Amino acid sequence: MKKLLLAASALGLWSATAVAQTLTPVAYSISFPNAVHHEAEVTMRVKQLPGGPLRMRMSRSSPGRYATHEFGKNVYQVKAFDKNDKPLTVNQLEGDVYEIPYHDDGVKITYTLFGNMVDGTYVSIDESHAHLNMPGTMMWIYGMDKRPITVQFPDAEQKGWRVATQLKPEGFNTFSAPDLQYLMDSPTELSDYKQYSWEVVNTDGKKEAIHLTTHSNDDQATIDNFGKMVQRLVLEEKAVFGELPTYDFGNYTFIDDIYPTNSGDGMEHRNSTCIVQTSAKVAGNEKRLLGTFSHEYFHSWNVERIRPKTLEPFNFEHANMSNELWFAEGFTQYYGELLLSRAGFNTPEDFYGSAAGLINSVLNTPGATNYSAVQASRYAVYADAGVAIDPTNKNNIFNSYYVYGGAIALALDLHLRSEFNLTLDDYMRQVWLAHGKVERAYTISDLQNVLAKFTKSPTFAADFFKKYVYGLDKNNYAALLDKAGLILQHANPGKAWAGRIAAPAFRGSEGMARSVGTEGLLITSSTLQGTPAYKAGLDAGDRVTLADGQPVKDGASFNAIVAAKKPGDKIEVAYSNRTGEHKTTITLAEDPSYEIVSYEKAGKTPSQPQLTLRNEWLSTKVK
Repeated sequence: MKKLLLAASALGLWSATAVAQTLTPVAYSISFPNAVHHEAEVTMRVKQLPGGPLRMRMSRSSPGRYATHEFGKNVYQVKAFDKNDKPLTVNQLEGDVYEIPYHDDGVKITYTLFGNMVDGTYVSIDESHAHLNMPGTMMWIYGMDKRPITVQFPDAEQKGWRVATQLKPEGFNTFSAPDLQYLMDSPTELSDYKQYSWEVVNTDGKKEAIHLTTHSNDDQATIDNFGKMVQRLVLEEKAVFGELPTYDFGNYTFIDDIYPTNSGDGMEHRNSTCIVQTSAKVAGNEKRLLGTFSHEYFHSWNVERIRPKTLEPFNFEHANMSNELWFAEGFTQYYGELLLSRAGFNTPEDFYGSAAGLINSVLNTPGATNYSAVQASRYAVYADAGVAIDPTNKNNIFNSYYVYGGAIALALDLHLRSEFNLTLDDYMRQVWLAHGKVERAYTISDLQNVLAKFTKSPTFAADFFKKYVYGLDKNNYAALLDKAGLILQHANPGKAWAGRIAAPAFRGSEGMARSVGTEGLLITSSTLQGTPAYKAGLDAGDRVTLADGQPVKDGASFNAIVAAKKPGDKIEVAYSNRTGEHKTTITLAEDPSYEIVSYEKAGKTPSQPQLTLRNEWLSTKVK
């Protein structure tokens, strides 16, 4: 029965492909006559249409993102014409949904697209480039998602632009995609970029071409040098899995855009990644810029091919909710930092700092205390670059699946090394073989089953997933790190701490405050559960004016007052809100944040087994 079903499935796929090949492609043309004002003109031509109303729309979600985004708001002047260029009626049914009630067997649809946001999610158009994320660019027609697609950029050469994309080149600035899913997963950069390319001989002997395309204010020599660094990183990542994926059309492309006013982002795709960075240029910033490359390239295995079933197929009308982002993003986060050290770009101490950040995220946040890694993954439909106008209590109910999963990966790696003489690399390779290489989407149960089979210990696998993935238990990181001759200790012993109601501006949100002239310090978001400030009753909307009898004018003055105290000291705080003037007392605690230091730095001598484990963990795997 199983073989019969497989045969039937193969026949169905062949039949669907044959049908698609008999239909004319959906043909897009994108030009930029008003690029100076961030506009593009998009034309979509469709033939061999069935009868009845034709409904089309803009997307509300994007591959690589897990929250919804209203791309339809930047589309206007939507028009339609029949095959003789006579105007057709277009009705707007919803903000991003349109309908043509009557038409013949061929339709041309045109619209104007605005874009002025350089990141991995949206669209940016100006005289220097067109940076296109396809869900933010392409309107699509219901019922035609299996049709082949062509995309042409007729005025690219006129503007001095070349096209960087994972779409298949067909000549004359025309590219193709087999279907809508692939098109929407294909970010595209049109600019006078610089390119560095190389080939990697894969384990099967076939060559995979990899391209670094960089739109930045750098000379070619700088890009060539940076490309060699990325090339070194690619080989280190290949060593984890034992092979590169087989890239469609034999190519993988890093689409890199670097400029100070960019929004900053990294967005993985099947055969490319869109990396947007906020530096002035590559030169002088190479080491810092590599971090995004390390993370995003790891996704060409983990997420793009080792793919959660909850993301299959990708829904462009609303966000797919996934239970597995702690693995998909979190394990990638862990490896992104680890591989920078293995490749020699970061020191072991750099990695200890990032690992300490992962540990702090699970031991010192209410989101990890009260919510599991699975629950954190589900919250991505709101958290992943989603925009909320109204305040949320995210500080207290959410711990990023990036760091949550990264901490789980760190613990599992050390468990495997110290208890089974295995490694997380070995485990990732087994997941790759069971799910990624054959492209069989996985569930959490599948991940547990691979671990059980791999370790030959179903008990260990069941216990680990029950406690640390589904549950709220936390690994004993101090004991695990000790196996590598590393010490987990408080970073600021004896330092007084009130909780984060005042912090440097660059740290952003999460329980922060801002100064308000000379009237005090306004707390702008929820204070964190369990902190001294929370216990004292301070929260968003409170304006702190006095602390310990001293005026509070800004975050620096509040922090200075706290820094002069000891854990256990009490400070009286005067504050106001809509209910009037108030006083409360904060009982200061010790700063709970952790750091990781080596035995050697602490004046201790690691044993040979500890050194061996550490060296095998952090050393290069490229032979």
